[in-house]
Amino acid sequence: MNKENLYDSIMEYLNRKDINGLKQILNDANEVDVLDSIQKLSAKDQGIVYRLLSKDRALDVFEQLDTDDQQNLLRSLTDEMAIELVNELAPDDRVKLLDELPATVAKKMLSALTPNEREMTNLLMGYEVQTAGRIMTPEFVHLHKGITAAEALEKVKIDAVEKETIYTIYITDEKKKLEGVISLRDLLIAKPDVLVESIMETIATSVSTGTDQEEVARLLQKMDWLAIPVVDKESRLVGIVTIDDAIDVLEDEATEDILTSGGIFASKEANRSETLINGNLWAIWKVRLPFLFITIIAGMLAAVVIEGFEEVLESVVAVAFFIPLIMDMGGNVGTQSSTVFARGVVLGHINMKNFFRHFIKEVGVGLSLGLVSGIISGIIASTMSAIFWESIPMLGVAVGLAVAATMTLAALLGFLVPFVLVKLNIDQAAGSAPIITSIKDISGLLIYFAFVAMFLGYLIY
Repeated sequence: MNKENLYDSIMEYLNRKDINGLKQILNDANEVDVLDSIQKLSAKDQGIVYRLLSKDRALDVFEQLDTDDQQNLLRSLTDEMAIELVNELAPDDRVKLLDELPATVAKKMLSALTPNEREMTNLLMGYEVQTAGRIMTPEFVHLHKGITAAEALEKVKIDAVEKETIYTIYITDEKKKLEGVISLRDLLIAKPDVLVESIMETIATSVSTGTDQEEVARLLQKMDWLAIPVVDKESRLVGIVTIDDAIDVLEDEATEDILTSGGIFASKEANRSETLINGNLWAIWKVRLPFLFITIIAGMLAAVVIEGFEEVLESVVAVAFFIPLIMDMGGNVGTQSSTVFARGVVLGHINMKNFFRHFIKEVGVGLSLGLVSGIISGIIASTMSAIFWESIPMLGVAVGLAVAATMTLAALLGFLVPFVLVKLNIDQAAGSAPIITSIKDISGLLIYFAFVAMFLGYLIY
């Protein structure tokens, strides 16, 4: 059964309330397909399905969920079940989850852990966030260099049940200072009576508990290791960072780097998006309505600008005909530029450190588009004035220059406005378009009438 069929079957059993049948297919199905199907379910259905998994499978599936799904699932479980589940997690996975939970819930979960698990969790939570100490696991296999390969294998067998990985084994002295490393493969093929210190490799690379997690992940990736040792200030081995944790860090850091390169923080953007999509009406109003008031005020000011040039419009009626063209062309370019900015930031193509370079390029693009559009608009305006009104050749010049200037200004605003909003920590998704439109409409009219007065002044006065 593939994941699509599994999801459909889960929904069918849920609708029929056939719990026994659902339990059977869940525990017979591929674990990856179960995980994929659970992520598609509502929070309520997730809780029902999760309770039907065997204990081992339930833990494996829970560990693979992202922290948001883990939190949702915990809410659907009884306190007893939630505490038991958190207690079974690996220490590093548990800390990652507790960091995302509300403080009161995290404190409750922590106090309910077994003494041993609570001690390990407190150890990791004592290190700075986003450091090796915070993401390492203290569950690793380490041996003393003075024992034989046979003795070492016996200890590995005993430790294997509780340790996260046994494929890389670390060698320490009596004070737990890191001295070397040996792979499980080398240990298996070694002669039983050979001393571990004679087959171990001296390890030249380790990280400290305070090393940045991204640096740790990239080092692990570069070395092509399954794990990297973490030592404290006294060079004592206190934990390891495994490759699966490194992959998670690189994925998280890549997303964060993309967003923060534009000054956008994932958590803030997620909260804003959640409010605008799923928030109540009042919450949505508070975000969007203020910017619309700006547009209303700008519309009134635009009307005042038009009123100020009433004599121009009365003298040359054709001037009014091209006002929508000026405003629409500027609006289209402004929308394009703001969209280019937003997408560039999200995809990592725009780095705020080099914003000025991107900004200058976009202004140049706006100018080039404006010149082409202005020439075309000017020719059309001149032709129309000759056909429909008494020939006003300079009207085409005024229209063409106004189109070019307004489009250049709109491109400038399309990059500058969302940049400023992001820097001011204001929701650029809701604010950019109204602000750009407001500024562009008023300035576009002023530019247009200024060129009309400049080139058609002899007809007006």
